[in-house]
Parts: sequence; structure tokens; C-alpha cells
Amino acid sequence: MAQIAPDTTAPDEIDSSHQLTASDRCDSCGAQAYIRVAIGTSELLFCAHHGKKYQEKLATIASDWHDESDRLLQNNRA
Repeated sequence: MAQIAPDTTAPDEIDSSHQLTASDRCDSCGAQAYIRVAIGTSELLFCAHHGKKYQEKLATIASDWHDESDRLLQNNRA
């Protein structure tokens, strides 16, 4: 389910410094989200797979692209 910022929130006010957690789920499949995309006052969350799948289409309209998918590699090295 998409997380939608209040209508009074400007795109630059969406907290992109917030690290995604295991409770943040992909809007496409429900897997753990590693990518947050801000479009206007809305926010979409994606797993690494769906984030990469939709990146080309969304990059032209996104106001912010927050990608933490590198954490997947860090977890495998530990």
C-alpha cells in the first residue's frame, strides 16, 4: 500500500533521510522495500526488483529517488 504524504507537504519536505525498515513493503508485490520514490506529494515504495523495473519510467516524473538496495549486498557479505 502506498504511503501518501499530507497534501500540505511539499516534495522537498518528504523525509528522504529516513532509512527504510522491514515494515516498509513494496507497493507491487509486498516484499521488503528498499527504494522510495517521491512523485509530487505521494510516495511509492518498491523492492529492489520492482524499483529497477520501473526506474526508467518513473525517473522522468520523480522528485526524489531514494535507493537503499545496496543494503542487500551488505547483508550477504556479513
